[in-house]
Amino acid sequence: MHLFIVGGETVEAEFRRKFGEAHSYDFCLAEAPDLTARLAAADVLFDLRDWPELHYEQPRQPLFYDTTARSLAQLFHDEEPPFGPVFGLCALPTLLDRPLLEVTLHNAADETALATLCASLGTDYRLVADRVGLVTPRIVCMIINEACYTLQEGTASVQDIDLGMKLGTNYPRGPFEWANAIGVARVYETLECLYQDTHEERYKVCPLLKTMYLRGESFAL
Repeated sequence: MHLFIVGGETVEAEFRRKFGEAHSYDFCLAEAPDLTARLAAADVLFDLRDWPELHYEQPRQPLFYDTTARSLAQLFHDEEPPFGPVFGLCALPTLLDRPLLEVTLHNAADETALATLCASLGTDYRLVADRVGLVTPRIVCMIINEACYTLQEGTASVQDIDLGMKLGTNYPRGPFEWANAIGVARVYETLECLYQDTHEERYKVCPLLKTMYLRGESFAL
């Protein structure tokens, strides 16, 4: 299959590992002037921009959006439905290349098409609710946020918190290591969207994390 990915430069290596070399890839810059022409050659589309808009081109190929910050319901609110099947997925750095593809549906009738598509892509998948943050980003970003509160209070250091999390929970990364890998800005933006969607205190951004986001900083590991 020929995969067309818009705005996915930060996860290119993960895409190639996830779906393998049996497929061909076109990583297209969001501002590429020939985007529409290249779109026509694709078998499946991925729009990973902050404000995805491939559906305006009315493609008939299956289309995946990164719905970490916006649900499909939000994306298509008061808009004409797309011509082809549309799915949401988790495409934050470190969270794409996993055994299960985390996916949401825009139309329940497209579930059969999703199963066929994932078989062609060579991946297992798991359907989750069409909500901001899906499942894994909610959990990971909340853990990072709680770790920031602990660090802000001076209870433990970055290194101690990371080590404690890896030893205590067998997570592949500590919360600050994970924040750097995802990107502090993406963690902050995901939490902000989660808080606006739910107004739950557990998603309220820690002031330390917000300051680091505003300064464009990463954690010193």
